[in-house]
Amino acid sequence: MVKALGMVEFLTVSAGMTGADTMVKTADVDIVEAATVCPGKYIVLIDGELSAVKASVEAAKTKNPEKVIDSFVLGAPHESLYPAIYGATPPESVEALGVMESFSAASCIVAADAAAKTAWVELIELRLARGMCGKSYLLLTGSVSAVSAAIERAKQEAEDRGMLLDSSVIPRPDQKIWKSIL
Repeated sequence: MVKALGMVEFLTVSAGMTGADTMVKTADVDIVEAATVCPGKYIVLIDGELSAVKASVEAAKTKNPEKVIDSFVLGAPHESLYPAIYGATPPESVEALGVMESFSAASCIVAADAAAKTAWVELIELRLARGMCGKSYLLLTGSVSAVSAAIERAKQEAEDRGMLLDSSVIPRPDQKIWKSIL
């Protein structure tokens, strides 16, 4: 079980690679992902002990603050975040589909964590800035009421960070659309 998850989203690849190096040199953290995303941004996702993740994220943000787009540190992240980041969560049943879109990868992960902790929902996928001009979205499913509550919570998280773009709750999505999503 991961104790903490953190991310810094950088404006440039150079700043991102430098930030990743700073993060792993600052404290004992593991890089979950360090990659270029659209439109030429760079994300560094780390995990480890909470104090180490906090120190690493803060060090990277401090080193090059003008190149930081967004960041977060989550203590005790919801266990469904990792599979959703990698799109490895096929839904068991679909009563409703929730979608929340944000302007940053970091805000999308924070929103997904909050949504998953708010209601009995299943995170399906977190699409993080690839092929989307830097935007990100989350998909989740569950009962209509649970999905509605989870999406409201996700929206609030993204809105508080100034990153909310759009959201929707689709009751009983048609099989044709469902197959195209997965």
